[in-house]
Amino acid sequence: MNLSLIDPFILAQDYPDALTGKVRSGHATCIRFNRKGDFLASGRADGTVVIFDIETNGVARKLRGHTRHIQAVSWSGDGRYLLSSSQDWKCILWDLYDGSKLRTVRFETPVYIAELHPTNHFLFVASLVDHPPLLVDISSPIPSKHQLSSAPKRPKLDRADLNEKQAVQDARQLTFVTIFTAQGDHIIAGTNKGWLNIIEVGSRETVHSTRLCNGLIILLRLTASGRDMVSNASDRVIRTIPIPNLSQTDFDMENMKIEVEHKFQDVVNRLSWNHVAFSSTGDYVAASTYMNHDIYVWERVHESLVKILEGPKEELGAVEWHPHRPFVAACGLETGCVYLWSIITPQRWSALAPDFAEVEENVEYVEREDEFDIHPIEEIHKRRLDLEDEAVDVLTTDPIKEDSQQEIFSMPVILDIMDSESEEEIVAVGPGTMRRKSPGEGRDWMNGAESGNDAEEQGSGKRVVATTAEKTPSRTRRR
Repeated sequence: MNLSLIDPFILAQDYPDALTGKVRSGHATCIRFNRKGDFLASGRADGTVVIFDIETNGVARKLRGHTRHIQAVSWSGDGRYLLSSSQDWKCILWDLYDGSKLRTVRFETPVYIAELHPTNHFLFVASLVDHPPLLVDISSPIPSKHQLSSAPKRPKLDRADLNEKQAVQDARQLTFVTIFTAQGDHIIAGTNKGWLNIIEVGSRETVHSTRLCNGLIILLRLTASGRDMVSNASDRVIRTIPIPNLSQTDFDMENMKIEVEHKFQDVVNRLSWNHVAFSSTGDYVAASTYMNHDIYVWERVHESLVKILEGPKEELGAVEWHPHRPFVAACGLETGCVYLWSIITPQRWSALAPDFAEVEENVEYVEREDEFDIHPIEEIHKRRLDLEDEAVDVLTTDPIKEDSQQEIFSMPVILDIMDSESEEEIVAVGPGTMRRKSPGEGRDWMNGAESGNDAEEQGSGKRVVATTAEKTPSRTRRR
């Protein structure tokens, strides 16, 4: 019945319309949806990781273990584990079943970004500041770190003409972003010189390299199928690149060519892009802009700008698209709020009455011949009983079709108010008057014995006042 209340043409729309809400718990710096799309992980500036429930916009988990700015978060394939990387030189693997730390890995430099393997949550790749990237195996309590090369693998013709100076420059290249392919057999890395390196996970060697641009590659992101990739670079151009199936046994790496399919940019204003994301189907690309509060949405097929999502009056950082719905989330750089864009669906109230139809203008109504006939009460009652005899199957459920055979994890509910409610640090105290909320306001009852004593004192104080109020009239009567 709910589907009939909504216009099906609106449901068929693939991109959101307007800003519809926001969630807040501290100052968010990075966000990421899980594969199922029911939870949104947010890394905060104070080192806390917050898990939002998308259906209720409430906080499902708060994970505390970092001491500094969270750089990136990455979900496991089943949604049970979450990897967080921070500027405190650590990566932590969380078990969301109980919110505990499963593994903690410390590096020699701050972590720029870390990405979990799509099927093995004990394997991740990390891009470090001023250091080569590392492939980390945490299947045992003592992590095993394997260094990956940032130098590109040039073609055979270029290797013959490669001089010593060029070789030294290639060795000095730094990797700023690393991601796994959909199968997890290869790593795609972007360097500060615009090179795209494909590294085999088993041998940890670079098997192919191609140059996308002359600037820094800031971000790489794959579609859900892994067949397409979007890149954001410092040259203010967003590129979409088809990715072949690198896991084929007879695939020729030497003769492989990775070519740019589409380029998106603002030719007039020359805007820079903070963050990019693919839509759930991969047909659209969304990007947040530098020094601007809008989100641009392009269509890949026609290479056209289809929508500019107007946001709040602040610059937006990380932007993420829901994996199954036309739903976009982005975090504000100034306030740290997570803003939500979706489709505004006006309900068709005519669906509540099957015989009622909405018309745009007045029309002449022609009644049926038996429409206002009077029927006996017994006949009407018999018709109702016949309709109630229809058997309704409420037990059979249709199986949910998933893209992979991997079991999807359902997060248990924690009935702790500290972990279940959102924080609003700014509260209204009067008409047009706002103030900052104190850290312990409204939670005195949770402070244990002290709050209990205070409550008793307050209660006893009330009783004393009440007793005095009772005695006063009696003295008045004696006078």
